[in-house]
Amino acid sequence: MRLHRNLVYTTIDSLNAIFNEGEYADKVVARALKKDKRWGSSDRKFVAETIYEIVRWKRLYMEIADVKEPLNRDHLWRIFAVWAVLRGYPIPDWRQLEGTPERKIKGRFDELSKIRKMRESIPDWMDELGIKELGEEIWTKEIAAQNKQAKVILRVNTLKTTKEELRAILMDLNIETEFLNDQPDALVLKERANVFLTDAFKEGMFEVQDASSQLVAAFLDVQPGMRVVDTCAGAGGKTLHMASLMQNKGQLIAMDLYESKLKQLKLRAKRNGAFNIEYRIIDTTKVIKKLHEKADRVLIDAPCSGLGVLKRNPDAKWKLQPEFIENIKKVQAEVLENYSKIVRPGGKLVYATCSVLPSENQDQINKFLSSDTGKSFTFVKDCKILAQDTGFDGFYMALLERKKEI
Repeated sequence: MRLHRNLVYTTIDSLNAIFNEGEYADKVVARALKKDKRWGSSDRKFVAETIYEIVRWKRLYMEIADVKEPLNRDHLWRIFAVWAVLRGYPIPDWRQLEGTPERKIKGRFDELSKIRKMRESIPDWMDELGIKELGEEIWTKEIAAQNKQAKVILRVNTLKTTKEELRAILMDLNIETEFLNDQPDALVLKERANVFLTDAFKEGMFEVQDASSQLVAAFLDVQPGMRVVDTCAGAGGKTLHMASLMQNKGQLIAMDLYESKLKQLKLRAKRNGAFNIEYRIIDTTKVIKKLHEKADRVLIDAPCSGLGVLKRNPDAKWKLQPEFIENIKKVQAEVLENYSKIVRPGGKLVYATCSVLPSENQDQINKFLSSDTGKSFTFVKDCKILAQDTGFDGFYMALLERKKEI
C-alpha cells in the first residue's frame, strides 16, 4: 500500500478547487477522474474516495494539521498528510511531506475525537442547530450516520425492464446487487462501481436514486391515467419514477424555475422512454394559476437545507450558512401556499424535503394547515426518515388531501 505521486497531485489540485475556488465536490471529482486515461479502476477509486474523505473531515484534519483558512498548497499537503497517517499509509520521502509528525497526528486525533463537533467535523452553528432541533442524543447518532459513505442505489425503470432482469444483466458485468425489503424498484450495489458506463444505463434501464428518495412517488399514490404535477422537478429523479408508476398513461407536468434543469430532465426522459411528461418553466405566476384545482396529485419536493444528504454531499457542510436555512424556510412556506392551489378537491399533495430538521418539515406542515389555504386540506400521514435508522438519506414527506367541495 503506497502513495502514487500523480494520484496525490490530482487530489491536492481538486481540494484546492473545492476549498479555495468554491467548486462543488461532485463536479471536481468527475473532472479529476477524466484526467488520465491510463488510470485503472483502483486509481480512480483512490482519487474519488480520498477527495471526498478529506472534504468530509476537513475541520478535524485542519485542527490536527494546525492550519487555518485560507488554505494554501502547503496547508493542503499538511491536511493530506493527516489523512495518510490516519489511513495507515507509509509516508514517502517527498519534499511536500517532509517532517510529517506521525505520533503527534495520532495523539491529536485521539484527543479531538472526544469532542462531537470535531469528531464529526462540522461547523459550530450546525452542531448547535442539530441539538436545538433534534436533541443531543438523536443529533449525535444522526450526524455520525451522515458521515458514513453513501451506498449506491439504483432505481429500476419498470418502463423498460424488471428488477430481476436488471440484476442478472449487471451480474454478467460483475456488478453485484441486492434487493431491498419494501422497496419494489430498488437495487443496492454491494460494491461501488461506475454504473454510468454500462449499456444498461445508456439504454435507460435504471437511474441512480437513493432509497429514501424512491419512497416519495409511491407515498403520493400516483396511478396510470392521472394528471400529476411535479412542481419543483429539477433534473427529474422523482418525475421519472412517477412516469414509470403511471406506465406512461395520463399527464405528468414537470415544472421548475430553471430551464437548464428541465433540459437535463428531457434528455433523461428520452433515455428512460418516459413520454407522458410535459415541461413548463415557472417564469410568471400565470403558469401556476393556469393549473389551479386541475391536478389529481401534486408533488412539492421543496428546496431545503439538504441536512439529510450530507453523506453524499459532504462539501455542503462548508458551503451551507445559517442565514440560508432561515431564508429557505420562508421559500418553503411560499411554495406550499402557492403550489397547493394546483390540487383539485379530493386530490392529494406530498410535501417532501431531504432535511432532518423539524423546522423545515413537520413545523412547516403544521403552519400551513393552520393557514387560510391550508384549512381546505386534511393531514393524512407523514414519514420521517433518519440516516441512523436506515443507512440511507435523511428525508421527510407529508401527505395531505384536499377536502371535497360540498
